[in-house]
Amino acid sequence: MLVAGACGSPPKPPLDAFVRLDQLGYAPAETKIAVLLAPRDAAGARAAVVGADGRTVLSLTVGSGRGGWNATFTDVRPIDLTALTRPGTYRLRIDGPVHAESPPFRIGTANELFGSLAQESVEYFQAHRDGANQVSARWKREPAHLADRAATVYERPAFDDGGRLTAGLLATAGPVDVEGGWYDAGDFLKFTHTTAYALIAMQVAQRDGATVGGLAAEARHGLDWLGKMWDPNTGTLYTQVGIGSGLQHGDETFLGDHDTWRLPQDDDRLAVQPGDERYYQRYRPVFRAADPGERLSPNLAGRVAAAFALAAQLEAATEPARARAHLTAAARIFGLAATEGVENLVTAEPRTFYPEDSWTDDMALGATELALAGRVLGDPRAGEWLEQATHWAKTNTDRGDDGALSVYNLSALAITELTRATGAEIDTGALRRDLRRRLDAGVQAAAGNPMGAAAGNGGADYAARQLGYTATAELYEHTFQDGRYAAFATAQRGVVLGANGWGTSMVVGAGTTYPRCPHDQIATLAGSPATAAGMVGAVVNGPNHADRVHEILADPRPTSCASNAFAPFDRDDIHYVDDMRVSANNEPSIDFTATGLLAFALTAKQH
Repeated sequence: MLVAGACGSPPKPPLDAFVRLDQLGYAPAETKIAVLLAPRDAAGARAAVVGADGRTVLSLTVGSGRGGWNATFTDVRPIDLTALTRPGTYRLRIDGPVHAESPPFRIGTANELFGSLAQESVEYFQAHRDGANQVSARWKREPAHLADRAATVYERPAFDDGGRLTAGLLATAGPVDVEGGWYDAGDFLKFTHTTAYALIAMQVAQRDGATVGGLAAEARHGLDWLGKMWDPNTGTLYTQVGIGSGLQHGDETFLGDHDTWRLPQDDDRLAVQPGDERYYQRYRPVFRAADPGERLSPNLAGRVAAAFALAAQLEAATEPARARAHLTAAARIFGLAATEGVENLVTAEPRTFYPEDSWTDDMALGATELALAGRVLGDPRAGEWLEQATHWAKTNTDRGDDGALSVYNLSALAITELTRATGAEIDTGALRRDLRRRLDAGVQAAAGNPMGAAAGNGGADYAARQLGYTATAELYEHTFQDGRYAAFATAQRGVVLGANGWGTSMVVGAGTTYPRCPHDQIATLAGSPATAAGMVGAVVNGPNHADRVHEILADPRPTSCASNAFAPFDRDDIHYVDDMRVSANNEPSIDFTATGLLAFALTAKQH
């Protein structure tokens, strides 16, 4: 008779700590830092990398403590995996005072690991197309918002300080054709501001990053819509299609885009007349940046000009007529920029959706791309645009901000793009110092963070800000052939892909733990067995301020998808919940995903 436990291996101790790392993995030569979250002092803990067969391939030392994470996990320690270079799939095991095991991660080429992420980013854009031109893909999207082909233009609406409408909409012009484009986020609004940013990132990725299937076609789709938002006959730049918030004011009541959870094609089936509650969901209002022919908000003028001028450069060799048309549009829009007495910048309606407060970066990038396009196409204005580019680059540097790439800050791209133009009055050394100043600020911030995160532990646009540091560091290395920020780039990417306090990737489909309940109507309502992995490629916000998360969760309406598995890792100030209601954590957007696309495409390109 055998007695249970009388032979065989002793039982494994229970896991009481957690390992956080980049769940997708690392290229062989990258600096690879995992992080241990322990509930008590983990000094003396032993780390071992085990292969797919369970055998130990590398024994490691757990590093010194970085402080605590929250009241439960009071000891945070780094583990350096850089010596692991052989391709394969591995786990990291911790024994000693605490016990933990990591999710699986890979060692592989940068293109194998991150080229696929860039590809999935393109799939996200495809799944969020508006209009008739849909892609035959996993989400099987239907044409939607075809009434945008003959939309009415309205005066810019009035909002209170909280971004709520205070009066009804006043029609002023139309019809205009604004069909197509992309939905901005989990809703169905379309913005010139964020679309231009996405197109800039996509086209730089197309030119400088790894080859990504479908990227050129997707950028063309966005450019075609952006072209509709500019009317050269009247000198009018339109900023937005749709209205987010509804109105309850006196006798006037209507629902906005954010007031109904539905699929986009449902709006086309609405039988509505003016005055009906859902009228503006089918017949969506269009707003403009300024009156026809008037000066434009310089942030919009600069970035829209940059998007068109980049297109002109990429099209010059194969479609010269289209390239010249894009250059003409870029030049006209840039020339309308208001650069004196600038106060509140125009971004969206309401402005609280995208409260941008800088514009010299947009102007620097716009002038730079015009100069580069002008040279390629033989435009005699190229020299004048280059002079403007150097002026705005210096003005932008003199502002002294140290931000990395984001939808609000194009400085990193303005710097690296200007280095492509010879004859600039501001020398390459000065441009390089400006970019290093921004990256050094990120390195310093990361050094004081327990997870090594430059953007802190959470907040608005958190994942995108982290990826902005990765993209900025990659732009620096690609431009100046200097790898001093390579480890920093890897670490910031890692935070987004799992090396954070919650151990979740913030990119849907990337890694083993990622958002399953995004705040995205298409992902929530149009799923099928073909889309079981979710809205892959979507970059969500990530951890955010606790009071903002609590405010949303206080809504008594039920949720169809949620998990509170991350609650033990919340901090007093920052929370994360995988819940489709919580836009503050789980809403993806085109600007978040475009930043990720650029970061992943540049990382995947060997340099």
